Amino acid sequence: VFIFCILYLWLNQSEEEEVQTIIQYWIRVLNIKLGWIQDFDKLVAKYVSLFYFCFYLMKYLFTTNFIMLEMFLSSKLLKNFTGHTDCVRSIDYSEFDGGRFICSGAQDSTICVWDVETNQQIQSFNGHSDAISCLKFSPYHYHNRHQDVICSSSNDNTICFWDFTNNKQLQIFNGHTDWIGGIKFSSFNGGRYLCSGSGDKTIRLWDVETSNSLHVFNEHENCICCVDTSPLQSDNNNNNNDNKSNNIGVIGGNGYTICSGSLDKTIRMWDIETTKQLIVFEGHESGVRSVKYGSNELRNIGANTILSGSYDNSIRLWDVRSGKQIQVFNGHRSDVWDVEYSPFVIKSSDEVVGGNSNVICSGSTDNTIRFWDIRSNKELYIINVDDKNEGIYCLRFLQAKEKGKKTNSINLCYGSGKGNICVWG
Repeated sequence: VFIFCILYLWLNQSEEEEVQTIIQYWIRVLNIKLGWIQDFDKLVAKYVSLFYFCFYLMKYLFTTNFIMLEMFLSSKLLKNFTGHTDCVRSIDYSEFDGGRFICSGAQDSTICVWDVETNQQIQSFNGHSDAISCLKFSPYHYHNRHQDVICSSSNDNTICFWDFTNNKQLQIFNGHTDWIGGIKFSSFNGGRYLCSGSGDKTIRLWDVETSNSLHVFNEHENCICCVDTSPLQSDNNNNNNDNKSNNIGVIGGNGYTICSGSLDKTIRMWDIETTKQLIVFEGHESGVRSVKYGSNELRNIGANTILSGSYDNSIRLWDVRSGKQIQVFNGHRSDVWDVEYSPFVIKSSDEVVGGNSNVICSGSTDNTIRFWDIRSNKELYIINVDDKNEGIYCLRFLQAKEKGKKTNSINLCYGSGKGNICVWG
């Protein structure tokens, strides 16, 4: 009742008066005698107003963040960024200073930065001596040092930071003794911490501020291809860099975890603060190529899940709480290199079920991008990419814009084996 009262206080007065007018008209037409309840029409008007307000509020809440997949099915190739000469292994996307940017790292050892609005390459780096395996925009440098920085990991065993506005290299992390696969910034403390997985079978946690290696996780039995950090907890703020509750112990990160995928066919989850291994997920029949935590924004899937793609051609969904596999998705004919939770929902019985995201996405070297319904375990849609692209190696969803303004639509960006980066929408 209290919640409904609060909602009612938000009600627009003009809408209430409009409904009262309609009710009064009904009463006049039907010649209804209200007797002693002289203000009955006003009472009805208020409750009708409240009903419609709640209805439209719920409709807004359940449709703002999630887009109908059916709207995306008519999408087409919008942009094609060319510049790399070999397989694009990683892409990331960020919005800042009023612009939209993509960074890409490739097998040709180069890093490129692209302006999505102008379709132009605005920067490139070739300081690594071997293939780029993963790269991310650095939230720590942007929020704490007002620098536009990319972090990259490479097969040359190093992690580097690049200021792409001033075209210079910043920090270099040395410590791994073999190629480095995935990297990921912490969701807490403004991205101050970075985790990395390596061919030396270890995961390292780094302090970006001091450039120190804080801890080495070493329970995997084979090379580590991918890592992720658990999402920002719902009671924290993205830009709260001085959150005392997350500065416990040497490393910090109270309640946060890392997950890692390895060629030993397992996914492992680690407690950042205690540095203890928590769960070992087993089920893949070959090495794990991609792992992603669910987000707090995904009301149906939720933050208590991990999504994985593997060299066994499958995608799997895991429950963090039980440590068990929830679902397996088969259909790809070759390695699954990347997986993503999508912002899409699909219809069921001509209605959106709860307005919750229920679609995941995967990219494979079989030249397809596939969409899956997590509830029914069904394949929903396939984007067949030209064989000349030589496989899909990385995916990223982008917020669409028209004339500088965000729209209620989504673009899908992917990197190919040929070296080009494509945007669908």
